[in-house]
Amino acid sequence: MLPVYICEDNPEIRKSLEEYLKKQIIIKGYDMEIVFSGGHPETILQKLGDAPQRGVYFLDVELKGESMDGFMLGTEIRKRDARGFLIYVTAFRDLAFETFRYHLEALDYIVKDDQERMRREIIRSLDAVTGRMEKERGEQREFFTVRALDVVKHIPMDEIMFFETTGRSHRLELHGRNDRIDFIGNMQELEMQLGERFIRVHRAYLVNVEQIEEVDLKRREILMKNKEKCLFSRGVKNKLLERI
Repeated sequence: MLPVYICEDNPEIRKSLEEYLKKQIIIKGYDMEIVFSGGHPETILQKLGDAPQRGVYFLDVELKGESMDGFMLGTEIRKRDARGFLIYVTAFRDLAFETFRYHLEALDYIVKDDQERMRREIIRSLDAVTGRMEKERGEQREFFTVRALDVVKHIPMDEIMFFETTGRSHRLELHGRNDRIDFIGNMQELEMQLGERFIRVHRAYLVNVEQIEEVDLKRREILMKNKEKCLFSRGVKNKLLERI
């Protein structure tokens, strides 16, 4: 999930921008969350810390009474988040030269003078961020190929929750984000094939570490991100906790 940051010194504009972003994130299902909204550039930098997650930044240019303007803030953000998305919300129309001078590579410039147009451009910017992220994920994605009956399927590795034995000889079940696939396979061979991304937590379960949401040590249960549960053996507890 992409964190969204807002730095705008006008409280009314900031509140309007925050409310509209929250609404659009819910309506359009953007994989984003507002984590900061304020008017002080130092505060947003403190929130980012030294190793921030890639984020989306809505920045005002004129930050009146502050130690830095939006361009200087963008420069500091770039030092911490080189791949983040900078979106300037400003009263000034022509900012291309300034952002070029600061080497900021801003995604967009949204002018404040027309609220309806501003909202349309916000949606356009968010769509552009989502499109770029999907393209990057598509280029980097790994797939697991499985044959179910006479159909060969290619399942993205990041959509696989876990594999489970079925109780039938040489039959396994793939638990995906939204579906299940029964196929012929051997759990031990599968464990060797998939490597470090998956961990054998039980004789019956091979789990995608990246898809674990929480671990219940008392019940020895693992809750996956799709809300399915699987068991883990007492002997793998320490190894499991080291990996998550």
